[in-house]
Formats: sequence, structure tokens, C-alpha cells
Amino acid sequence: MSDARSEKKRDKLPGLNTANILLVESEEQFQKSLADALVEETAVTVYVRLAKSLPLPKENEESRPRIDLVVFIINLTSELSFQSAEASLKYLDPGYLLGKVCFMVTNARNVSVPTKRLDAVRKLAAALHCPLLFAEDQTSDGVTNATKRLLSILKVSAGLVPMATALYLSSLTSCTVPPRHRPAKLRLAPVFSGGVSLNF
Repeated sequence: MSDARSEKKRDKLPGLNTANILLVESEEQFQKSLADALVEETAVTVYVRLAKSLPLPKENEESRPRIDLVVFIINLTSELSFQSAEASLKYLDPGYLLGKVCFMVTNARNVSVPTKRLDAVRKLAAALHCPLLFAEDQTSDGVTNATKRLLSILKVSAGLVPMATALYLSSLTSCTVPPRHRPAKLRLAPVFSGGVSLNF
């Protein structure tokens, strides 16, 4: 039994120059385009898993690889999209919230998006000290830019960048909210306005 457990534990260890990313999107509109772009990366082998929500199915749980980064994709024109992401968070191990989770929102420029919804997403990301990325999902350039941003974070989360840790990255890229929205007694990290663009 101990040998079997050891073998399962080794299966969870990070692979050489590989990274595993989980894209969570209730509407499944943007995740497929991102997944196709991520697997084309040549500098590192990226394994992409897709989910509509958490928790993941119990089937094959033991053989499931270690996830380096969980990305919640939120369509700002949909209240259900935000609610689904918020509900899924409770199924994450607390350790993932430090450098292993980020939020990516789409349609931020859409005039129909309520200001309160964008504020709610900002507050959520700020409270959890997670990066908040803004993406344009309707153009190829938008997909390319979003992919580059995710890869920058993923490489650090997977331990592929020397002298950089996921916890340190989290402290640099955590979202903040405007002063009038900041919750009392909440310590926030420095802001990278509008998204993250790191050169690793």
C-alpha cells in the first residue's frame, strides 16, 4: 500500500519544463480559444484542462496531474458567470489562493456592463490577493495578448522561472480597488493597473 501511495504522490510532482493550467468558465466561450493558443507554446509544454465550474469530478482524481494555475474566466455581461466563479472558489484548497489563482474578465468595455459588477470582481480579486486580467476575446490579437499574460503567470506558478515564486508574484500582481471601495483593515498589495504584463 505504501508503494502505491508513493507512486501516486510521484505522479503529482512537477514535470521537467511542463506546466498544468485549469481554465474555469461557466459559459465555455473563451476557454477553448485560450486553450488552443496555450498548447502552441514552444518554450514550455503546457497541459490545459477545461471545466465549467468546481469541484472537478471525482473520477480519475488520483491520476489527475497537479494544477499549477487555476484561471477563472468571467464574462462581465453575465451575472451568472460571476456567480459561478464565486461559488467555485469555495472548493479550492486555501493554499491555491497564494499565487496559484487568477481571474480573467472579458467584455469590460461593453457599455451594458453594470459598474457594480466590475467593482464586485475587483473586490473579490483584491480580497483574495489574486491577479485580475482584462482580455479581449473577440479578436485574434486579444487572444494572443491574453495568452501571453497567462503564460507569464503560469511559468512562475509552475516554478519554471529561477528566483521567482508564486507567492512573490502574487504580492506584485494582486488586484486592488479604488480607495473608496477598500474594505476596512484589508491590506492590499501594489496594483498593476488594467492587467499584468511581465517579461519572463
